[in-house]
Amino acid sequence: MALFLVQHGKSLSKDLDPDQGLSKEGITEVERIATVAKEYSINVSQINYSTKTRARQTAEIFASVLKPSGGIHEKSTLKPLDDVTVIADGIESKDNIMLIGHLPFMERLTAYLITGSVEKTVFKFQNSGIVCLDKDSDALSWVIKWTLMPNIR
Repeated sequence: MALFLVQHGKSLSKDLDPDQGLSKEGITEVERIATVAKEYSINVSQINYSTKTRARQTAEIFASVLKPSGGIHEKSTLKPLDDVTVIADGIESKDNIMLIGHLPFMERLTAYLITGSVEKTVFKFQNSGIVCLDKDSDALSWVIKWTLMPNIR
């Protein structure tokens, strides 16, 4: 099983859009990362996203490119300040799942899965980027398998 964690694409400011939907740059970056993921034959069975507009739009772009067999689903437990243990403790599927959410949630979830603590940051996310986690079958712990980020600087 692989767990693909994605921070939503860059969004508009609240002044321009009270719902903070994706900006043109955000849409372009999400499309680019999704296309690269497809070119690498990344197989996602389901995409879950937070209740915020920018996460839904990011999920829709990824879904249009990766075509997950299980579709896309809104989850109320992926908001920025939600308790990561709710999601972490519920990960049981043998399928490859993509979660699309926000900071600090994504960084805290990654830290929790790898170290058991939400306080030990192990990776700095970028908008539109993917962090792929895999469960080490011997140690039964999570590891960062690879990342795909829009910027390397």
